[in-house]
Amino acid sequence: MKALVLGGGGREHALVRALSLDPGITDLHSAPGNPGISELAENHVINVTDGLAVTELAARIRAELVVIGPEAPLVSGVADALRDRGIPVFGPDRDAARLEGSKAFAKEVMEAAGVPTARARVCRNAGQVAEALDAFGPPYVVKDDGLAAGKGVVVTEDRAAAELHARECGGRVVVEEFLDGPEVSLFVLSDGKHALPLLPAQDFKRAHDGDLGPNTGGMGAYAPVPSAPPGLTDEVMGSVVRPTLVEMNRRGARYQGLLYVGLALTSKGPRVVEFNARFGDPETQVILDRLSTPVGAVLQATDTAGLGAIGSLNWKPGAAVTVVVAAENYPGAPVKGDLVHGLHAANALEGAYVLHAGTSWAPDGGVKSNGGRVLNVVGTGADLRQARDRAYEAASRIELRGSFHRTDIAERAAAELQD
Repeated sequence: MKALVLGGGGREHALVRALSLDPGITDLHSAPGNPGISELAENHVINVTDGLAVTELAARIRAELVVIGPEAPLVSGVADALRDRGIPVFGPDRDAARLEGSKAFAKEVMEAAGVPTARARVCRNAGQVAEALDAFGPPYVVKDDGLAAGKGVVVTEDRAAAELHARECGGRVVVEEFLDGPEVSLFVLSDGKHALPLLPAQDFKRAHDGDLGPNTGGMGAYAPVPSAPPGLTDEVMGSVVRPTLVEMNRRGARYQGLLYVGLALTSKGPRVVEFNARFGDPETQVILDRLSTPVGAVLQATDTAGLGAIGSLNWKPGAAVTVVVAAENYPGAPVKGDLVHGLHAANALEGAYVLHAGTSWAPDGGVKSNGGRVLNVVGTGADLRQARDRAYEAASRIELRGSFHRTDIAERAAAELQD
């Protein structure tokens, strides 16, 4: 099978890596890719939100599967363009991708489907925002209705900060009640009728240790999640995923691809924090590492033969942890263009490897930083403690001026396993 992966971040490097390990994949391409991806696939420089450019590339290389990594191409209808050309694609069409493209639409669907989630109000002006903040009280949760690269949400005790974020969003916002409890991510593959869950994972959104600092696109993740309640996956499939797919079908928006269910494990049970329409980043990096079922045919089946014939997925024993190495000043305006050193040394460590997230080629052929989250360092092992130790040892071998990473990824989970 010839496959094309759209995107150039850490998630896409993880997808390309997983596909490269699939014996059924005979030819692997990426657009635009990155220096790390170029070691596994042929990179092509195109605008991945341009449906015509993507379909022309897919047709030229005779792709039998196009995997859409980021959210922007989904919301702009790239999957629609590929399906119109008869090219199998992993990812929902434009109408279905509204589950991520509009927080208000997602809330509307959840309400219609009876999905457990936070109470919320859609606000169009400052007066409505103030009324919603009064109604729900602190901690205040304010979400940009549209796409914001994982940084459109503010959770704060500071009323002024909540109102400022609403103004900065510049349009419609969703104000929600705060959901207590730890958050867990569950990814689900869907062909619109059948659905297959992947392993639950836990990510770390805040920039600094102890869950302090601003929200980011994600500073690390681990899988599996030992603290997840027994039966969590089955419960979420029954109370969230299947009702949502039924409701989307009722609306004429068949959901094919990956449904990302962000959950808060509250005292009243799991509640949906958000839906995304694609693989999450950085959870994908640890989830795909644990998957032993060849991934190509599974992703293709969401758009062709259906998942009914796939059966269950197989998983490796052990655990995986990923640590994000971020550029100076992330998640603000990150410093770019600094040389990255130590990649070979990090990759040489047993049970660890580096995925490129925000990198580009330097003039001398080296690698330089080109984004906020520069690298994802993955550690694997027999348990979370070993996987964590390997991830941090590998991360210590990376040299990038001004960079930083959290030091507490999976710390609590690994400690609980020892107790």
